[in-house]
Amino acid sequence: MKQSQRGFTLVEIAIVLVIIGLLLGGILKGQELINSARVRNIADTNSGVQAAYFGFIDRYRRVPGDMSQADATTAIGQAINSGGNNNGRLDAFPAAGANEWQEPAALWEHLWKAGFIAGSYDGVAAGAAPTDAATYRTSGSPSNPFSGAMILARTADYLDAGAGASTRLNLVLGRGIPVNIARELDLKVDDGRPLTGIARLTVAAGATFADIGEYGNAPDCRAAAPANDYDITNDAQDCNLAYLY
Repeated sequence: MKQSQRGFTLVEIAIVLVIIGLLLGGILKGQELINSARVRNIADTNSGVQAAYFGFIDRYRRVPGDMSQADATTAIGQAINSGGNNNGRLDAFPAAGANEWQEPAALWEHLWKAGFIAGSYDGVAAGAAPTDAATYRTSGSPSNPFSGAMILARTADYLDAGAGASTRLNLVLGRGIPVNIARELDLKVDDGRPLTGIARLTVAAGATFADIGEYGNAPDCRAAAPANDYDITNDAQDCNLAYLY
């Protein structure tokens, strides 16, 4: 006896394809929502740090992180572990390559204990300031959604479309940012270009805070031509941006 073989009907195949399409659409939409949430998180953190920094200056008439440990203890009214050299600037103190992490680490303690930011940033004991990124993290520092450490200081460690970057206050948003999110963040807060505006790609070598490669891989994140574009096609996963104050 012959047995007839029955395959899938066109209707059944169409239903399966629709289900697959819905699943793929949901996955892609979910990833898009996750990426948008990460962009908002970084942008909101940057805005919060900027507001806290200038709020501290407005209240105490001193620069957080630069204020000495003794002066900060008196002004804030709490025991402060760390401080700077009172020169009116948040910079690499006493000099790049010597102990550039001291004032950036003290910054977060001053802002937290003065009530300007949430978290827990205890700084380090006076005279034992961090000398590398590892102890900078240990003393307390905020991170981006990709676990990259944020650093606020005066440097020229960002890319520039002109003759060269000038030393100015900037918040390093932290490495590990995928290039598509870096571009979306730049579009959200600035001009969407890596070499101009207030949001720039950071340098990849020779940075002030480069002892563990904290600045990411800028060449993979920027297009060869035109130079002032992000290279989305390369799908780089280790970009970093500096937000200029």
